[in-house]
Amino acid sequence: MILADFHTHTHLSTDSDALPEAQVKAAIRAGLQYLCFTDHEDIDYPAEYEGPGQFLVDMEQYQKELIPLVERYRDRISLHLGIELGLQPHLTKEIPAFAASYPFAYIIGSTHVVDHMDMYYPNYWEGRSLKESILRYYEKTLENIRLYDCFDCYGHLDYIARYIPEGLGTYVAKDYAEIMDEILRALIAKGKGIECNTAGFKYGLGFPNPHWDVLRRYAELGGELLTIGSDGHKPEHIGYDFQKLPELLKECGFRYYTIFEERKARFLPL
Repeated sequence: MILADFHTHTHLSTDSDALPEAQVKAAIRAGLQYLCFTDHEDIDYPAEYEGPGQFLVDMEQYQKELIPLVERYRDRISLHLGIELGLQPHLTKEIPAFAASYPFAYIIGSTHVVDHMDMYYPNYWEGRSLKESILRYYEKTLENIRLYDCFDCYGHLDYIARYIPEGLGTYVAKDYAEIMDEILRALIAKGKGIECNTAGFKYGLGFPNPHWDVLRRYAELGGELLTIGSDGHKPEHIGYDFQKLPELLKECGFRYYTIFEERKARFLPL
């Protein structure tokens, strides 16, 4: 049984309305023993999509709302304050400075924006093929990994698979195996992990993010740091489809998954 959800959001993220305490109660109902809040900090998110200043965490409010919950629920669940950093290559001063500004328990690095475009929106996909669009995303992900050290695990490596426009084609993980190998090797060389993000099931992909092929390859290459996250933006998403994971992750070569406390990894058996 998976006991830890290490990718969750609250109303402190622009794309969520969930109250932190509602997320905690949902985690307890789901039988979880560990929950990490990882609200969005996407510096220089394109203002044309959501308006200026979106996807930035108010850290004063973050602490005001979340720290009291840690103590209130201490006897029922272990709560951790993390962050999800949206990495972009031109922010190598701003992002590390933010990461160092608070003693986060855990930091996810993610690629949400490429060439000042979010692949959630149609303009990212215009004027190029499906393969060109996805390869560009992976190229920027690899660049981010090489530039940044201020994260613990990389989030939803094939996040882009969620948002392929209808009629453009279908995501096939093996088509990108070469660059994914570069990504995984770069992460392992830096001592960074990846996550198994079950929102892929929620989006109807039939696989988590990243795809089973990527998870299997990470294990084959010697990768060991693997967090589990629902990417839950609502209470009903917390622990989403976690029951599917233990046996399938074992088939991929894993025997343990990871939680982080004070940025240090701890392993739990699958």
